Amino acid sequence: MQSPEQPILRDIVLVGGGHSHVVALKKFGMQPMPGVRLTVICRDSHTPYSGMLPGYIAGHYSYDEVHIDLRTLAAFAGARFYKDEVIGLDRANGKVLCKNRPPVPYDRLSINIGSTPRMSQVPGAAEHAVAVKPIHMFNDRWLALLQRVQLHPGKTRIALVGAGAGGVELTLAMQHRLRHELQLLGRDPNELSFHLFTSSAQILPTHSQRVRRSFEDVLAQRQVVTHCNSAVTQVSANGLQTANGELLAMDEIIWVTQAGGAPWLQQTGLALDDGGFIQVNEQLQSISDPLVFAAGDIASMVGHPLEKAGVFAVRQGTPLALNLRRSVEGLPLLAYRPQRSWLALISTGDKRAVASRGRWGLGASTGGVGELIWRWKDRIDRGFIDKFRNFPTMSAQPAKPLASTVKLDAEEAQQAISAIAMRCGGCGAKVGASVLSRALGALQPIDRDDVLIGLHAPDDAAVVRVPPGKAMVHTVDFFRSFIDDPYIFGKVAANHALGDVFAMGGQAQTATAVATVPSGLESKVEDVLFQMMTGAVEVLNEAGCALVGGHTGEGKELALGFAVNGLVDEHLRGVMVKGGMQPGDVLLLTKPMGTGTLFAAHALLKTRGRWIDAALDSMVQSNRLGAVCLQQHGA
Repeated sequence: MQSPEQPILRDIVLVGGGHSHVVALKKFGMQPMPGVRLTVICRDSHTPYSGMLPGYIAGHYSYDEVHIDLRTLAAFAGARFYKDEVIGLDRANGKVLCKNRPPVPYDRLSINIGSTPRMSQVPGAAEHAVAVKPIHMFNDRWLALLQRVQLHPGKTRIALVGAGAGGVELTLAMQHRLRHELQLLGRDPNELSFHLFTSSAQILPTHSQRVRRSFEDVLAQRQVVTHCNSAVTQVSANGLQTANGELLAMDEIIWVTQAGGAPWLQQTGLALDDGGFIQVNEQLQSISDPLVFAAGDIASMVGHPLEKAGVFAVRQGTPLALNLRRSVEGLPLLAYRPQRSWLALISTGDKRAVASRGRWGLGASTGGVGELIWRWKDRIDRGFIDKFRNFPTMSAQPAKPLASTVKLDAEEAQQAISAIAMRCGGCGAKVGASVLSRALGALQPIDRDDVLIGLHAPDDAAVVRVPPGKAMVHTVDFFRSFIDDPYIFGKVAANHALGDVFAMGGQAQTATAVATVPSGLESKVEDVLFQMMTGAVEVLNEAGCALVGGHTGEGKELALGFAVNGLVDEHLRGVMVKGGMQPGDVLLLTKPMGTGTLFAAHALLKTRGRWIDAALDSMVQSNRLGAVCLQQHGA
């Protein structure tokens, strides 16, 4: 964990929650780097382990058994977790562009986002087929497909396009699960028919003939129709068409082929290969930008053409973490050289599996060998995912500050010395005027006619007019951050402060802020302040409340509070007070209770990411409309 007394000198941002990044996060958690702040940006709090996904589809594992909790892992690593979708890079200014939040600055950037289906190359595929990749989005699609099949009357024809290891394994897993589901409904499982399409002359083209024969036998036994030399050229609501002119009616089409890099990478200026993947050297560093690293499926190693397999993503995690560390230390990077052959354990859907490595293969669909290989695979997979669930006990005491090994230039070194120097606790603890003015200058608080002097013409204090017939409501609220995302924390803090005004039936008029920001280089302090106040101002603006001033200082922990002024009728008509309750009255809760307990458990790594997601979704939701509704109905 990062010591709260250690000033922040460098930002390493990890985009995506792929296998390489979960390994790297665990490495940083076991060996923190003083002065370096980690930030993970991912659209989901839970990331699937691809090795166990077919077992999940087949019904052998639960959702939680095959997913790694990124929020909890990030907390263990001392990293900030931003739940958002990346849509681009501003490399000139070193920022990651996100869909729903301000840009995130980086000193070093690592990208591990897997691949994206290129369904647009086949007419109708994007509209009528279910894409397996990106894997983190497949669960919802799979559950929807499962429900459609359960509700579909009569026979159901299912096609899978792509007959590599992933396509074959997924075909058998889906067949096993769907047949079982129909049996539970009292229906004939033979109502299901499966078709496997590939443009190649054979299935599993990168595996040995022995392994291919094993799976050809399994597919034949399971009555899966294999269509080789049958590239799919068009998809419709009624089925698909192949390059040889064959038209086949299908009810469901699953797309397990033709994946490429995310479209937003095309606009970054990074060197990409023909598939849109980031070209990296043996140090997993972009060949066009030394500040950018990539690993897993999204990376294309120059001189090492690799199959898009999870084994490489996992193995790249350790050298990725090491080179990110060495890069900010100014040390030479170390080369990663991938193995030429690797062991693949490919399941057959029914708790059996086939082992494949190079020309060697072992396993069968019947008998004890396939079952033994499945148990071997199950043990390996569970052992891997357990590494990201069982963490060393976290100490209640903050870590002692250690000397940072980050390489700084002369100006940065001077700033770092200033950041850790003893402060008087008075004006010396204030955030620098230039930092404060830049951060606040980038905000866009609303204007109100009754604000005579505010942020747009800052002075020693704000001057605000009280409208005729109105009385003022004053409230103040302040607390330290309980979450590692300053933008979301800013939203929550503003909502919390406004809530007391709304609870009394008032309208928010103005707010002044009091913020505490941990020390660091000026750019680091400025960004945290900007992120936090951006979230807060968005909430204040939505409530019609003008931010008119504030005070900011440095401290050990991020904290934010507001003094909010509101307006009510001067004769107190419509004002709601606590004393109005009587025995027997109905108490209505506008939000769930228990968030304090939940976040206390999160600090101990005892929660699930989706629980925290749900809590934060509730906490950033304003009570304003709820209060208006209650007021209109006589509360």
